[in-house]
Amino acid sequence: MGRAHEVRKAAMEKTSLHKSKLYAKFGKEIYMAAKQGGPDPDSNLALRRIIDRAKQAQVPGDVIKRNIEKSKGGVGEDYVPVRYEGFGPGGSTLIVECLTDNVNRTYGEVRSCFTKTGGKLGVSGSVTYLYTYASHISFTGMGEEEALEVMMVNDIEIRDIEADEDIVIITGEPGDLDRIKDALTETGKELEFYDDKVAYFPSEYITLEQEDMDKFNRFISMTDDIDDVQDVFHNVNLPEAE
Repeated sequence: MGRAHEVRKAAMEKTSLHKSKLYAKFGKEIYMAAKQGGPDPDSNLALRRIIDRAKQAQVPGDVIKRNIEKSKGGVGEDYVPVRYEGFGPGGSTLIVECLTDNVNRTYGEVRSCFTKTGGKLGVSGSVTYLYTYASHISFTGMGEEEALEVMMVNDIEIRDIEADEDIVIITGEPGDLDRIKDALTETGKELEFYDDKVAYFPSEYITLEQEDMDKFNRFISMTDDIDDVQDVFHNVNLPEAE
């Protein structure tokens, strides 16, 4: 069905995550951004971006407010970002990003996900070289040529732009996500954003046999149950929903 279908599917999957997991994920990010850069989103661009993403994922306002208020206390959890890389079933590769207040606990939990599904945790850099780290924005409401002109007018160099059906997809430098989205929004067009994130994108995707796909799905399910896991990136072609 094309990439447009996959973009819409990914957006639907993101908002269909278990609510408590979704709220906890954004809660940590909001708390840490507010604690590090201040609680005012007008002066803390990192916080503003996370709040925008949280609202897009339908996180309630009281969850956002509660975690900003929590950051003002000066005392509380200190989460550190950690990344784990490894090899999953059927030649798949996996990158697991976490925010944790106990690295030893998180390491053990993530390693267990790999070993129990026939995979192996790798060393730093063993997988990321197979991926591109970039900003990614997909939206409707503007054509590809017009979007490219907006980038040029705002002197934003992008890596790629493509259109699939009515969805325009822009890939840019990791640090340019806010600039790209702001430039698009400031045109005044009625745009619907499906995704806006900085993420790891595999150079190639693979298709798994059913047995390996079952193991892969179990891995994803297990990481979903770990509170410290924020994102999982992989190179597996996911079957289209019927």
